[in-house]
Amino acid sequence: MLTQLSIRDFAIVETIDLELAAGFTVLTGETGAGKSILIDALSLALGDRADADVVRAGAERAEVSAEFSIKADGSTSRWLTDQALEGDADRLLLRRVIERSGRGRAFINGRSATLTQLRDIGEQLVDVHGQHAHQSLVRGDTQRAILDSLGDLDARCKATGDAFREWQRLRRLREEFATQAATREAERSRLAWIVEELQRLAPRTGEWDALQDEHSRLAHAASLLEGSSAVLDTLAESDGAIVETIGALAGRLESLKAYDARLGETIELIEAAQAQIQEAASTLRNYRDRVDLDPARLQTLDQRIEAIYSAARKLRVRPEELSELLEKSAARLAELDAISDAVAIEREEAAAQAAYREVAVLLTRDRKRAATKVARDVSAIMRELALGVAKFEITFEPIEAGSAQGDERVEFVVATNAGSAPKPIAKVASGGELSRIGLAIQVVASKASAVPTMIFDEVDAGIGGAIAEIVGRKLAALGASRQILCVTHLPQVAAQAAHQWSVAKADVKGRTRTEVHPLDNKERIEEVARMLGGTEITPVTRKHAAEMLRSRVG
Repeated sequence: MLTQLSIRDFAIVETIDLELAAGFTVLTGETGAGKSILIDALSLALGDRADADVVRAGAERAEVSAEFSIKADGSTSRWLTDQALEGDADRLLLRRVIERSGRGRAFINGRSATLTQLRDIGEQLVDVHGQHAHQSLVRGDTQRAILDSLGDLDARCKATGDAFREWQRLRRLREEFATQAATREAERSRLAWIVEELQRLAPRTGEWDALQDEHSRLAHAASLLEGSSAVLDTLAESDGAIVETIGALAGRLESLKAYDARLGETIELIEAAQAQIQEAASTLRNYRDRVDLDPARLQTLDQRIEAIYSAARKLRVRPEELSELLEKSAARLAELDAISDAVAIEREEAAAQAAYREVAVLLTRDRKRAATKVARDVSAIMRELALGVAKFEITFEPIEAGSAQGDERVEFVVATNAGSAPKPIAKVASGGELSRIGLAIQVVASKASAVPTMIFDEVDAGIGGAIAEIVGRKLAALGASRQILCVTHLPQVAAQAAHQWSVAKADVKGRTRTEVHPLDNKERIEEVARMLGGTEITPVTRKHAAEMLRSRVG
């Protein structure tokens, strides 16, 4: 679970250090205080993309660190070992830095990491449910993704997508074979010529730059030898060389040091200079001795460079691109050779189509099994959220031609009144109802998830009263088995939490910044009272707040 979160110079946050506990924790505060900024900062540490706009005005960089406790023998630890990013056995530290220039750096356990690695590990640690998540529920792709996730169908979905793409690749090849025979043959002849030319030349990756470097050295070998010898003579190998002169100067001052010890520092500097010049002379001597005058090799290089340059000019590419051109041309030529038999490609396409149908049928079967359970569980929670006799269902519309997502479109439908036919949620649900439907789905998803920390960012928007208390109890129940963090503006939800943090804006020397601190029981009463009654807190609202906190489950 998440144990510590440290934020520096992120948005309007200057410095925040949070120590988080297990169970259900809420973040509360007035609108605009920066509650969701904390979630955004954590998301940055989990691999979200960001630019220089997140850096606080006047700061050089934004930095977010998140520390997690993990199982020493769990899947997260195994992933860290596989990636050579292991640290303490039961502790994990993620850190993200965004510079004012927009350049970012990521670290896992103090070691440099990629954003992909940060996202991969983040998905194992935290599941974030955003405040606008319910709005995407009306989209078919979102509904399908939710069902597949709850049904643990990722592997089945991948197999179906891979099979469909292979089928379509072969279909396109067959169509190409049927309609572009002449064009294909012309392309094949040209590619065969290119491959023959380049195989004879045999260009290697990086060869052009290496040839240029070696040619430059050999072409100027005489100048290099003459120049390095002249400098070496002046430094160390002639009468009155610099090394000898500097040594004499140091000796002269050494004889005078007896009269003034302050000369010692100057002598040390001169002797250090002498040592550096001696080292430079040694290095230059080694270099001079290795300078190679090899006219035969230079002639060979000239011939090779001319051959490569001539081929590049003929093929209208840069010399350094010849090896890549050979590789791509050979691959395309092999592909064209493979489709020279119309009957064979039709046979391959038919086999690929059958393979797709086989896995797609299994995906459809598993989706329908999962849909039955998901619909039952979501319907039960919807009724608890005061959606009457609401009935949630998942329907399937066949896609005759198939798709990378399977043989059907997935749609969430709901009937909110007894006897009414289920209709798409986008057509029958109001904003508040859509929020509750989304929350019901998220609660079901949370129960199915193995992620140890779940974050709900104002997912309770659009509800209130007794429904809000039920939502709070649901989140508290989830908090019994994992860490739940919730940004909320509802006192009924806040009162059900085991821990509460207050988020507030402060004006410091003309600058607005966000501050966060944990609340004790007395402070929680005041904060819940504020949430109930606004800025004017009366004895009545304070008493009501205390009663709400006493009624907390667990």
